[in-house]
Amino acid sequence: MRVVVDLTRCQGYGQCVFMAPRVFSMNGREALAYDPAPSEDQRENVLRAAAACPVQALHVERAAPPGPGPEPGPYTADGDRFRRDGRVVIVGSSLAGTRAAAVLRAEGFAGSLTLVGDETGEPYDRPPLSKQVLSGRVPARATALPRLPDLDAEWLRGVPATGLDLDRRRVILADGRDLPFDRLLIATGTRARPWPDPAEAALEGVRTLRTAEDATGLRQRLASGDGRVLVIGGGFTGSEIASVCRELGRPVTVAERGPAPLVGAVGGVVGGIAADLQRAHGVDLRCEVGVTALEGENGRLRRARLSDGDVLEVDLAVAALGAVRNVEWLEGSGLAAGPWGVACDAGCRVFDINGLVTDDVFAAGDVARLPHPVYEYQFLALEHWGSAVAQAEVAAHNMLSGQTRRWPHLALPVFWSTQFGVEIKSVGVPTFADEVIITQGSAKEFRFVAVYGYRGRITAAVTFDQGMWLEFYQGLIEQAAPFPPRFRTVDPAGAASPVPAQVPDRVTASHGATVVVTGHDPAERRAWLVHRSR
Repeated sequence: MRVVVDLTRCQGYGQCVFMAPRVFSMNGREALAYDPAPSEDQRENVLRAAAACPVQALHVERAAPPGPGPEPGPYTADGDRFRRDGRVVIVGSSLAGTRAAAVLRAEGFAGSLTLVGDETGEPYDRPPLSKQVLSGRVPARATALPRLPDLDAEWLRGVPATGLDLDRRRVILADGRDLPFDRLLIATGTRARPWPDPAEAALEGVRTLRTAEDATGLRQRLASGDGRVLVIGGGFTGSEIASVCRELGRPVTVAERGPAPLVGAVGGVVGGIAADLQRAHGVDLRCEVGVTALEGENGRLRRARLSDGDVLEVDLAVAALGAVRNVEWLEGSGLAAGPWGVACDAGCRVFDINGLVTDDVFAAGDVARLPHPVYEYQFLALEHWGSAVAQAEVAAHNMLSGQTRRWPHLALPVFWSTQFGVEIKSVGVPTFADEVIITQGSAKEFRFVAVYGYRGRITAAVTFDQGMWLEFYQGLIEQAAPFPPRFRTVDPAGAASPVPAQVPDRVTASHGATVVVTGHDPAERRAWLVHRSR
C-alpha cells in the first residue's frame, strides 16, 4: 500500500493521527509526518483516516482522479482520431509526467503513451526526501508514488532524452532510438546545482540532495557520524537539512550569502523570523557569509573556509545551492528553452524561439515557465509539488481539447516546508510584494500569519503553524482584496502595521544563451539562440 499526503491541502487537524497512529504523527503543532508505505494490516485504518480528513488531503494506492472539468463538446474527426490512434510521448516520468499520463487516460485518450525517464526505478515523491528519509523515519524506497495500474503505457526507464527534432516529430534517446510523437509533454524537471569547483565537489563528504539516491547516501552519513555538518545555502532544502541535523543531535552550520534564510522566497521580514527559529534550535547560522573553499586530505573533506575568515573543521558539507533546469537536451530544437526553463503560455503550450505558440508541444512541472495573470502576466517558474500537479493536469487536458475547451493554468502557487517542528506554508508569490503585515498570531512564538501586499492589494500569505488559514487568504488573493486586510481575526496580532517586505531584487537569467534577431523582411525575420561555449 502506498500513501501520499498533499501537504499543501493539509491543515493540521490531525484526524489521521487518531485514526491511524502507526502511520501518521504530528511533529510539532502542525507538521504532519507519515509512513508512505505502511503495511497492509494498516489499510483499513488508513482508509478511515482518508475518509475522515476534513480537507481530503490523503491519497491512497493510486493517483487521485482529476477534478471535474467542463462537459465534453463536439470533436472534429481529427480530434477523434487523435484520441483513438494518436501518439503521446512524455519526457520526464516523475510527479508531473505520471500525473499527466493519468489525466490523459482518465479523459479518454486511448492511443500510444510512452514515458521517458533518466532514473531506473519507479517514480517517487521528492518532498519526503529532505524530511522523513533524512531523519530516518522511512527509507527512500518507501517514497514511491502510488501505482497507476490502468495506465497502459510504455515506460522507458534509465534512457534519457538527448535531443528533439521538431520537423520530424521525433524525441532522440541516449541509446540512439527515435520516438515519434503527435503530442509531446516536456516534464524533465530540475537537478541539484553542484558545488562549482569540480575538484572540491569530488571530495568524499561533499553532497547534494535531489534524488532518492542522494537522500539515502546523506542519511547514512548523518547517522554514522557526530561531527559538525556544513550546509551551504539557507533556502528550503538547506533549512530542512539543518532541521534534521539538529533533530539527530548533529551540530550544524548554515552559510547563507543573503541577509536571512528563505529570503529569496519569503523576503527579509519573514526570513528574519526563520533565522530566529534556526538559532533557537541551536543552528550556527552565518548570514551574508559564503564558502570560499572546501579543503580535503586524501580525497576526503576536512575543512571549509568562509568569507568571514573563519575555518570550520567538517567532514560533511551539503551544497544546497538551488536547482538547474534540465533543458540541455532541447538545445538546437527551436524551442524557447534555456537556463530560465521552457517558456509556455498559460495553457502549458511551449513557445518556439520566435515567441510563437506550438500546438503540439507542452511543458509542466519544475522545468516550465508560465505567465500568471494574477502577477501581471510575469513569467514564473514554480518549483513546487502543487504546481507540478496542476500544470500536468492542464497540459494533459489541453492536449485533448480544441481551442474553446482549453484550460489556463490559474492555480496560485502553494508550498510547504517542515522545519524544527514548525509547518511553514505559503500561497501566492511572496516576492511579488512591496509590503508585509503580520495579521494574527505571534512571530516570537513562531505561530503567525504574514500577509503580503503589492500596490494596495493582497498578493500572498505565509503561515507558521497556522495552515488552516491558508485557504481563506487564497480567496482574498484571487479576489484582489485590498491590502492591508480590513477585518478582524480570531487571533489578532495587536497593533501591527505594514512594513517593507524586504524582497530581493528580481534576478533574471543572464547566462548560457543569448537571443539574436536576424533578417529584415517579415517573412525571413527570425530569432536564434546563441549558446556560449562550455
